[in-house]
Amino acid sequence: MKSSALVVVDMQYDFIDGSLACQNSDVAVAQTLKFIKAFDGPVLFTRDYHPANHSSFTDYGGTWPSHCVAGTHGAEIHSELLPYVCEELCFDKGCDVAVEQYSGFEGVNAAGQSLVEVLELLDVQEVCVCGIATEFCVRNTFADLKEAGFNVRLLTDCLAWVSREGHEETLKELGF
Repeated sequence: MKSSALVVVDMQYDFIDGSLACQNSDVAVAQTLKFIKAFDGPVLFTRDYHPANHSSFTDYGGTWPSHCVAGTHGAEIHSELLPYVCEELCFDKGCDVAVEQYSGFEGVNAAGQSLVEVLELLDVQEVCVCGIATEFCVRNTFADLKEAGFNVRLLTDCLAWVSREGHEETLKELGF
C-alpha cells in the first residue's frame, strides 16, 4: 500500500540559533514536532554536514559563513526532534568539500542510499516537506520531489527562512 512520508529539511542548530540562524526557526521546530506527533508515517531528515574547509564557506571563497560542520553542535538536529531520527532515514549533503548541495535529493544515508531510493523502497506516494530555509534547501528538495513524481505537500507553518521577502517569493514560486 502506498503511504505518506515527512521530510524534515535541515532543522539543525546552526540554522536555528547558530552562524546562519533563520527567522521563525523556533516556531518551525515547535510546529514540526507537533506535526510529527500526529503523523502516521516515516519521518526522514536531511542534514547539511560539511567538512570544516567546505568551498561554500566565505573563508574558502564561498557565499556562506562556516555552518553545519560535521561533528559540531551546529550540525546537530534539534534535540526535540532527535527521538524521531534514525540513521537509515537521515540523509547528509554537502559532505564533499568542493560541492555545494541544497536539495535533500543530493544527500545519502549511512548505507549510501539517496532520499528518493529510500522513499521508493518505502512505497511512498505523498511527501510532506518542512524545514529550514524556505528559499534554499526546502525549495530545492520540494522541487526535486515534484520532478520525481511525488505528490508533495509543503507544511507552510513548519518553515523558517533567511529573509521574509525571499520566503514569500519562494512560496509564490512553489504555488502557495
